[in-house]
Amino acid sequence: MRADNWPDRPTTSPALWSVHRSASAILGTAIHDGHGMRPDTLALTALSDEQRLREEDPFTEYLIRDLPNRIVVHRSRFEVDLNRGRDQSVYLTPEQCWGLTAWREQLPDDVVETSRSQHDDYYEMLATTLRQMEQRHGAFVVLDVHSYNHRRHGPDALPTPQDEAPDINIGTYSMDEGRWGHVVDALMEHLARGLIDGRRLDVRKNVAFKGMGEQTRFIHHAFPQSGCAIAIEFKKIFMDEWTGRPNLNVLAQLRSLLADATPVIEKALETGKTAGEGR
Repeated sequence: MRADNWPDRPTTSPALWSVHRSASAILGTAIHDGHGMRPDTLALTALSDEQRLREEDPFTEYLIRDLPNRIVVHRSRFEVDLNRGRDQSVYLTPEQCWGLTAWREQLPDDVVETSRSQHDDYYEMLATTLRQMEQRHGAFVVLDVHSYNHRRHGPDALPTPQDEAPDINIGTYSMDEGRWGHVVDALMEHLARGLIDGRRLDVRKNVAFKGMGEQTRFIHHAFPQSGCAIAIEFKKIFMDEWTGRPNLNVLAQLRSLLADATPVIEKALETGKTAGEGR
């Protein structure tokens, strides 16, 4: 598929999220993939589609499409950011959203509360999904997939230095690494063996991001004995972050690499169960 034929990202979407289930203990999420907004929030936004897209995580749904279980959020993080706590999930000041003025006027309380109620509904759905996986498998792994910008100073400016911006950043801030470190190590070793256009990927832990988002925190708090949530930030080497145009060849290679991680993670998870998961 040529980049010109990539489907447009709708600005309105009746769907909040999609859930795909299978008989596996591995779940991938793309909670910042969405671009849609409710009519009431879309009418009040002060940002262009291009500005919003730059801070969203487009194509992360594509990256996780071959994982056995998937949750994809279709609404923009500018409507509700599910990777922040409830009270911070609606951007009300520029300090909350990269210095951007998100709204033409102060958001009415009912609009804010509607968005925050979506945050409640999402985490209720997530907890139910993970509880079912826990009951079936005993333990599970969530790959919390995001992407990040590395050309913030403009399309023609120098990118963020490589030593500060690995191709793939693994975040483990809220994780009990004594229990789950072997799973993280296995995943990182697999990803680091990947070749993208003949080049080895730079895969490091807690460099550009530490994995301090709400979703991983929630999972580790709600499922401390059974839930391993790994924040994965792909640097936007698969797209032009200023035009939004994807590099379909790189995307396909990254998608395949992530899909091939499933048996690696499953093996590490089973090994941990046998070894008593570090206890």
